[in-house]
Amino acid sequence: MKWLLVLLTLVIFSCTTSTMNKPADNALNYSEKYRPQIHFSPAANWTNDPNGLVYHDGEYHLFYQYNPYGDVWGHMSWGHAVSKDLLHWEHLPVALREYTDRTTGDSTMIFSGTVVVDSNDSAGFGKNAMVALFTSHVHRSNEGLAQHQSLAYSTDRGRTWQLYDKNPVLDIQRKDFRDPKVFWHAPQQKWVMALVVPDLHKVQFYSSANLLKWSLMSEFGGVGDTARIWECPDLYELPIENAPGKTRWVLSLSGSHPQGPAFVGMQYFVGNFDGTRFVPESTAARYVDYGKDFYAGIVVNHSPRPDGKAIMIGWVNNWAYANQVPTSPWRGAMSLPRELSLKETPDGIELVQRPISDVRALRESELTQFENIRAKSIDLEVELAGLSSDKGIIIKTGPDEETLIGYNPERQELLIDRIRSGTVDFHKDFASKESVKLKTVNDTLQLQIFIDQSIIEIFAADGERTMCELFFPAQNDLSISPYSETELTSVSLKGWALKSIWK
Repeated sequence: MKWLLVLLTLVIFSCTTSTMNKPADNALNYSEKYRPQIHFSPAANWTNDPNGLVYHDGEYHLFYQYNPYGDVWGHMSWGHAVSKDLLHWEHLPVALREYTDRTTGDSTMIFSGTVVVDSNDSAGFGKNAMVALFTSHVHRSNEGLAQHQSLAYSTDRGRTWQLYDKNPVLDIQRKDFRDPKVFWHAPQQKWVMALVVPDLHKVQFYSSANLLKWSLMSEFGGVGDTARIWECPDLYELPIENAPGKTRWVLSLSGSHPQGPAFVGMQYFVGNFDGTRFVPESTAARYVDYGKDFYAGIVVNHSPRPDGKAIMIGWVNNWAYANQVPTSPWRGAMSLPRELSLKETPDGIELVQRPISDVRALRESELTQFENIRAKSIDLEVELAGLSSDKGIIIKTGPDEETLIGYNPERQELLIDRIRSGTVDFHKDFASKESVKLKTVNDTLQLQIFIDQSIIEIFAADGERTMCELFFPAQNDLSISPYSETELTSVSLKGWALKSIWK
């Protein structure tokens, strides 16, 4: 009787798995309602954090948290795609899968982490081997949950992966200890790892000569926004645009949102890193993005770009409603790749973000009118002038649906309002209005806005502020019009239809 129960369980699991994966064949057309056309999304099933962003042998690799069996969070594994330009992606098989230890019965999910190229064969897996360091999220059969850091490697350009037979490579015996970001620190010829003890709001920095043995160097924490746990740290050096020859280090983290801990967001600190310790110039919280839907962003390792600017990709979603967003057969997408630098301002050194310049190559034709737009994805350049009163644009998708993007000069705030943007009732916290403080120059504000089926990304004042938001129009009648509280509109629009990255 027991064997029959096991057989029935296997049959049910097989059928469930088959059903969950069945939409993937049709999804390759990428024509479903709400499907982004210029943002990466998996063909089917759930995705969240980007992982292991790395450039190697002419390819950018995107790994990402992925559920091979369904469109809600679970069974965390690493999905995988490659690209020549960070825009057009080729799907590859799942790189690292959730697994069960046959001896202990422990089940291990593959949580977030890093991939590096070991050009000097420091680990002994071969010259230019790709090495993944990730968090093993272990469901121990009799001891509860645990997290430690493990390693896998590839000697065929990331097409197949082998788990290291002496995992874990770092374990401090804690339930919450995760998200390693590793990079090569050239001045001291060593590998550096940043990772978090989430509930203690602490980043730990480790060093290694060979990626296999790690030593604690220093800790950073207890400052900035500590309203939620910290996740997904990253540490990178950036040029200061208006101070030629100068650089600073940036430590970015995922955690609470600028509008409070009901939502998740990203903060960053600017400072100096001497190879051992990160020292911030200010411990006040600064935020990467002021929309509701940008999280877990990390930068590309071994970037070939000569200007020193890093490239970041983030997850377009928010844990408040991530499992409920009304998309199918996939759930979750990635942001446009963002070029990062720094700028000296009266408020200190701040992060500047712009879409990578290659996005312009997607422009297909310039829009000659802004009513009944048939393009699925568009790139808008908006100038708001004479900002003595509220001005902006209204994105209409039907008679009763609109999303507003504008500027309030009295409060000196850029805002986005998706309260009446279409389908908003799938979660009580989705309908919302976000804003961010932003000063104008000569009462004028420049915006670059990407509208992509269900994603809006705003780059304001040449990247000084960004806002990334989901929206789900119930109807499909896209029109864009200016608005102003005065008779003098002073809103200029230019726009381009964008080619799909999937066609």
